[in-house]
Amino acid sequence: MEKSLENAVKQDTQLLTDKPFGGRDKFGYMFGDLGNTLTFSTVTTFLMIFYTNALGISAAIVGILFLVARIIDAFADLGVGRLVDNSDLKADGRFHPWIRHMKYPLFFVSILLFLPWVSNLSMGIKIVYIFITYIAWGILYSTVNIPYGSMASAISSNPTDKTSLSTFRSIGSAIGTIVVSYFVPVFMYAKGSQQISPMRLFIIVTICAAGGVIAYTLLGHFTTERVRTEKSENIPLKVVGKKLLADRALIILVTIDILVCVGLFSYMAMVSYLFNDYFKDKGAMAIAMVSMSLATFVLAPFANKLYKRFGRKEITESFLAFGALMFALLWVLHTHSVMTYLIISFVAALGMGMFNLMVWAFITDVIDNEQVETGMREDGVVYGVNSFARKVAQALAGGVAGLLLSFIGYKTSTSGGALQTEAVNNSIYQLAVGIPAVCFGLGALIMFLWYPLNKKRVDENAKVLAELNAK
Repeated sequence: MEKSLENAVKQDTQLLTDKPFGGRDKFGYMFGDLGNTLTFSTVTTFLMIFYTNALGISAAIVGILFLVARIIDAFADLGVGRLVDNSDLKADGRFHPWIRHMKYPLFFVSILLFLPWVSNLSMGIKIVYIFITYIAWGILYSTVNIPYGSMASAISSNPTDKTSLSTFRSIGSAIGTIVVSYFVPVFMYAKGSQQISPMRLFIIVTICAAGGVIAYTLLGHFTTERVRTEKSENIPLKVVGKKLLADRALIILVTIDILVCVGLFSYMAMVSYLFNDYFKDKGAMAIAMVSMSLATFVLAPFANKLYKRFGRKEITESFLAFGALMFALLWVLHTHSVMTYLIISFVAALGMGMFNLMVWAFITDVIDNEQVETGMREDGVVYGVNSFARKVAQALAGGVAGLLLSFIGYKTSTSGGALQTEAVNNSIYQLAVGIPAVCFGLGALIMFLWYPLNKKRVDENAKVLAELNAK
């Protein structure tokens, strides 16, 4: 332990004490994920249906695009994390400057994804266009999201504060998801038609992207980076990689995050088809999407209390297991009742919601643990590794969802919406609830059996780092 402390001192970690952590930081950090969600959630939820139903592109091609793009910008996450860690420490910190500069290119490419006039192009040019713009969007999103996520461990080193930041981040995400989930479905369909209107969707996406820019600006105004590590020399990438590959906590967290994200993103990708084709109720689609976020608001007031009483690992694994059981119940019931589905899916969302509330604090726990064990603090790279895992999960979820839609015989259309067979609709239902049931259950089991950072370990690490920062 002493050797680790000595190594950590070489990186000269300092704590700003003139601006104590408080509600201003929590409020500001909330806006960061509000901005993320207004761009990211719009894309992950509605881009596939825009590609298949507005542009008439095969679901299989879209699935391949999602798979390729996510793999590319997963590596971009690692690269951006490395660049962020090695960037100069400015007056407002190491992470704020990245978000301040990169939010504008992200806005521009976000609206290009949904450009309605692309539907008039030939199929070959359409495919080239969506590959270029979607891959560019993923890379640009990394340049904002990686600094934002890494920033949490720089705002405060206190575990309770980190739980608060993770909770408020999830609240921001939930607010953004509610806005996107309600208003986008309401406005994206042509009046009296089951077919989406490309122009209406473009307008609402542009409004959401502009809201994202405003939210990122408020993030910079209200938050302060207090834990500042001045690096006299950069740790070689080979050394960083070797240490991270040996980090049991990081590897297991990455595995769990992949499973949970595959479950979540596959559900989000399938839910539009579920309510459009199986239930044939667009209004219920908006309610279902909003209910996923409402679960976060229900749990948020209890997150810190549950963490203090039981621990982050302990409470999260229990909720994940519960969510898996609820999705499994939906699979067994195979209900045609919209109300029954909405009620049970909301209860299932409570299990998923706790993971969302805690996941960002899990990452800061891993960053702290790495510093205690090795003396190395690489916030951006560690966050980038986890983000890499989430991008792999998105690739798997988006790619698999597209390929499975083609496999079950889903028909795409650009004029009025194609009528699906009963067998296809039933398969859509089974995929929508079955994938998250399996993924959440496996995630809970792995966390219970192998994740090492329990409450006792996290509290011990916090004491060690408090001693370090006091020197």
